[in-house]
Amino acid sequence: MVRAFRKAPVDSKLLDRIVDLASRAPSAGKTQGWNLLVLRDQQTKKFWDLTLPPEKRTSFRWQHLLDAPLIGLVFADPHAYLERYSEPDKKETKLGEDPSAWPAPYWTIDASFATMQLLLAAHDVGLGALFFGVFDGEVNLRNAFNVPEQMQLIGAVAIGWPMLESQTDRGASAKRPRRKPQEIIREGSF
Repeated sequence: MVRAFRKAPVDSKLLDRIVDLASRAPSAGKTQGWNLLVLRDQQTKKFWDLTLPPEKRTSFRWQHLLDAPLIGLVFADPHAYLERYSEPDKKETKLGEDPSAWPAPYWTIDASFATMQLLLAAHDVGLGALFFGVFDGEVNLRNAFNVPEQMQLIGAVAIGWPMLESQTDRGASAKRPRRKPQEIIREGSF
């Protein structure tokens, strides 16, 4: 995760390329019920004004995060899954009738897969990216950017050209050790 960006634009064709790669993530019934609301320039400024008001910015640890030229808001659309699973080849599953019929919210899962793929694709082309939650200002964001009510906000992705690592501060979590495979893998049972 990159938390410090240079003030340099990201070409639309490069954004298209990484979104195309993200669209290849697993998706239930190939529904692909996720959307990326891309904010640039004044829209990015508006995003920060709504989620991190100016009076809180002076104490914000990641000042160069605010320099990211793109903010992508990832949304999952449960209605897309109801529509897809109402089609003839999926109708017998009865998953097209109500979101509560689903054993897990695949719209959330699929949007999360696509987001991870987006992060990896950005890295592969030399961009930096950071996934982060939107905990403040969601209602105002929805109103400001005309987000339909049914859309589930998964989170935000800052995208841009990373600053040199020597110019950035790593978060406290980066110092935590990564779990070893033998701490993760459970053979046969828990």
